[in-house]
Amino acid sequence: MRTRMRTDRSYQETIEYLFALQKHGVKLGLGNTERLMDIMGNPHRRFRSVHVAGTNGKGSTAAFLTGMLLAAGYRVGLYTSPHLVSFTERIRINGVPITEGKVVELARRVREGYEGRAGDSGLPPALNPTFFEVTTALAFTYFAEEAVDIAVIEVGMGGRLDATNVISPLVSVITNIDLEHTEFLGDTLELIAGEKAGIIKRNTPVVTGAVQPGVLQVIEREAARKAAPVFLLGREFRANHIRPGGEQQFTYRGMRMSLEGLGIVLLGRYQVDNACLALAAAECLHAAGVTITEDAVRKGLAQSRWEGRLERVARRPDIYLDGAHNPASARLLARAVAELRPAYGRLMLVVGILGDKDVSGILAELIPLADRVIVTRPDYARALDPDALAAKVRSLHPAVDTAGSVRQAIERAKSEAKADDLILITGSLYVVGDARAVLFDDGLPRALPGLKG
Repeated sequence: MRTRMRTDRSYQETIEYLFALQKHGVKLGLGNTERLMDIMGNPHRRFRSVHVAGTNGKGSTAAFLTGMLLAAGYRVGLYTSPHLVSFTERIRINGVPITEGKVVELARRVREGYEGRAGDSGLPPALNPTFFEVTTALAFTYFAEEAVDIAVIEVGMGGRLDATNVISPLVSVITNIDLEHTEFLGDTLELIAGEKAGIIKRNTPVVTGAVQPGVLQVIEREAARKAAPVFLLGREFRANHIRPGGEQQFTYRGMRMSLEGLGIVLLGRYQVDNACLALAAAECLHAAGVTITEDAVRKGLAQSRWEGRLERVARRPDIYLDGAHNPASARLLARAVAELRPAYGRLMLVVGILGDKDVSGILAELIPLADRVIVTRPDYARALDPDALAAKVRSLHPAVDTAGSVRQAIERAKSEAKADDLILITGSLYVVGDARAVLFDDGLPRALPGLKG
């Protein structure tokens, strides 16, 4: 068994500094980010990029596209959030997370940059940047200085006013739209779609998997205003001849490219749609001079992985992790797990949910699948108390127990499970992160509790 590395004190102090920035909460707006970019020499203008927004599937779509670009020989940056176990997961080049030392160095430079402006009377007032604004400046500086050929950038929240929306991408991707973060983005699908559509840039192609007529109308209206062509899943591109299994296979029919016998190892029918979004984005990149050969497409898709998305992490009993954290993602997860059920005995559900989520909506999708439910809470301030969650579950299912931590919940589920049972751990990416920390001795430094947003 590998020994977990000791984390350098300077890195811990840096993580503490970043954690402290969460006191500034969520500030939707580009002013701070634009000033941070200026302070750091406008790194976002020094690499090509793809921008990925949407309610669900952003990370998987980004992973598929990154995989194809890597297989084509490009040096690829990937910026995603939140992380599962280590902060370094958020910022990767060619699949390798940024080092602790580089996090320390870049965070110090960003901090010195904006704090150093405070005493200059000829400049605007001092910044009070958020965690995500500083992290974005750090990531973009890293990609620029490491000379990536292209970076795949995932939106943090919304799109229009998200800190990442300072880039000028070669293609914009909007995976899908559902209700989320309504306190910030609006309480209707159309309002949320307007925020997501805010990543659309003039004369820049848009790839989307959105399906609701009102949502599509918002996206296409914004695209028309900016003379941006729109490519829609099911209209300009689609998947045919889908064969589910441990390696899902399908045929892709796109705008200019048709490929048969493509394979992906990510489970769930929805991952085929995410792969198609990545393929359509790859077609748009080809038109912009970023070439990905058929061989690279096949190899990149087949090798793509994305942690915590219906990820099998143990066998006999099989344990799956999935970060479904809203009703839409829980619904997709439920469909995928229903396809797996015939191969197993009982399904033991370990679930923890944040208190500000649609708890009832998530439970309505997942609880009917379970023979046994163990409710818990991740090590995160916004997590719903297990007793309160158990009370909600009992209205849907009689066999419910509570565990004070994810570790305790996993130990209880494993002690009760037979070799042919399925254990599903879900409800939040924070639960998944805690589960990975329990199940893997992977040598990664652990973030401070709460630093995952």
